[in-house]
Order: sequence, then C-alpha cells, then structure tokens
Amino acid sequence: MPQVYPEHSDRFAALLPGLSGKKLAVIGHARPDGDCIGSQVGLARVLAGLGLDVVCVNADVIPRRLKFMVGEVLFLRPDEFLPVAGDYTAIFVDCADGERAGKRLQQACPRPFIMIDHHISNQGFAEHDFIDTGSAATAEILTGMFLDNAMRIDEVAAQALYSGILTDTGQFRFPSVSQRTFHLAAVLLGCGAKPSEAGFELYERETIGKLRLLRSYIQSLKLECNGRLCIGILKRGVFAETGSTSEDTEGLVDYARSIEGVDIGVLIEERDDGTFKASLRGKDAIYRLDRIAGMFGGGGHTCAAGLSMQGETAEFYAHLVAAISAQMAAVDTERNFS
Repeated sequence: MPQVYPEHSDRFAALLPGLSGKKLAVIGHARPDGDCIGSQVGLARVLAGLGLDVVCVNADVIPRRLKFMVGEVLFLRPDEFLPVAGDYTAIFVDCADGERAGKRLQQACPRPFIMIDHHISNQGFAEHDFIDTGSAATAEILTGMFLDNAMRIDEVAAQALYSGILTDTGQFRFPSVSQRTFHLAAVLLGCGAKPSEAGFELYERETIGKLRLLRSYIQSLKLECNGRLCIGILKRGVFAETGSTSEDTEGLVDYARSIEGVDIGVLIEERDDGTFKASLRGKDAIYRLDRIAGMFGGGGHTCAAGLSMQGETAEFYAHLVAAISAQMAAVDTERNFS
C-alpha cells in the first residue's frame, strides 16, 4: 500500500530514535478544541507505546466535553510545567504559530523540536515542521504518519484521533473532507474508535447554560453585505447571565453561517479583560478567511479562522465588515471574469 503522507512519514520516523531517553512535552493551543486534544492524546499514547516518557501541556483546562478522550494521559498546566520546561523536548500540535500555545508556553519553548499542523497560515516555527494544509485535521496527519510507519494505535489513541477528525470536519461536512479522511477514520474504527461514544460525548451533553448562550447569540445576529455576512456578538457579562462558560461558545458561529444566502458567519466574544475574540466561518474556501483574520493579527484555515484583539468592539466591527465586503467584491469580480 502506498504511503498516506510520503513527504512526512519517513522524516518523522527518522526523528524517533533521537527521542529515546528524552522527556517529551506535547503542547497544544490555548482554548483547546477536539482536534487539539485528540492530536495531543493520540500522539502521546503512540509515543508512550514506544517506551517514551510523554506528558501533554495546555494553557487552558480541557473542556468538559473533551475529557472522555484523555484516558490516563497526563496533562499539565503552565504553572506545573514551566519550572521544569528545560528538562523537556517540546512537540507542538495543531498550533498555527507558537503564540497559539499561549505566551508563557511560547516563551518557554520558542523553537520546539517538532511541530505538526494543518493550518494554511502556518509558516513553520520548529526545528522540524510537518505541515499539510490539505488535511482536514492535525489528527488526520498523525493517523496517516502512524499508519505509514506501522506504529501501534491503541483504543484510547484511536478514539482521540477519530474525535479530533470528527470535530474539525464538522462531522465530515466541511470542504476539507477527502477520500483520505474517510479512509483514515475507517482505520481508526478498526483500531478501536467508537463513533457512537464520540457522538454522544461531543454532541449530546449540552448544558442548559449553553442553550441560553445560544439564544443570546441568535438574538444578536445581524446581516451585512446584502445578507451574505452574518455577525453575532456575545456581550461582556453574558456568561454570568446565562450560567455558561467560554467553553460553551464552541459551535455557535456555525448557526450564523448556516443561514441560507449567508457566505460567512462571525461570532465576536467580548471578554472581561477588555479584549475580544472573533471566530470566522465560511461556506467556500475562495473567501480565504485566514487572510481576513491575518489583517487583524489572527489566522487559521480558508473556511475557518480566528483572532484576538484589544480595543472597541464597535470599531472592530466596522473594520471587519469593510474587510469582508472588499474580499467578497474581489471574489465576485474574479468569478465574473472566469
């Protein structure tokens, strides 16, 4: 059988002997999602299966709905890891750049040994970069490299990797999904992944606070750009009002994008510290949301991107609408001449 990732798998295998005897830290991004935790757990379990000493590190706590995939993998917070960071060899996963891990972890590990990621905005920042922007998830890249190198994927790793692929593909609905995605998901089922358990834990354990937060977001939705852009804002203090947490914002922006006639959906989340976060989701990669987010210091994928900023929400709102409007006009012109 031909290799799934011929451009990466041999290089990855060549690095493994050099990790023997070292303490490894698999570091994911702040405010981790399913692909982040799934990739961390999957990689940690496979490396541990080779007899390596591995821990995972995150700037933020593991979201409630993602804890099912962790098993016995040890996760450390920055306060636990930073005093001993010098003893570890860092491997970053699912981070479009080093800062996505959080400033404290980035400063402690400015040039990780290995980085594995699938974001189109990733320019590389490790000694050994493994980037495949055509993959639907970082968990997909890891699964392919493990398969190519005949590395054992146990049930815990399989469930974590499958869940990472499931979440980052919107349950296999997004344009990034390919025949390879389904093939590797099927391999993970053969290794012990349980789709019914993943589906229940991820999508059927909503809190009443999450539904109240959803109501608040939906009530804030506003159409721009002749109905092709939909933006909703979660005002400062909304989490206390609804009995929810920032973790409950996961997936809300998809409601804005799902409206008929809307090409791009946006969620703006105001934070108590005076900053705000924006999540952008598009139906077509042609809008290059990674570039729009990049105008404001963010990044991500062509159809899914994000950013964090300080300043006034109203001012940012106007600049964002102008940037998206200009991008839509450019896309329309290109389509008319093609």
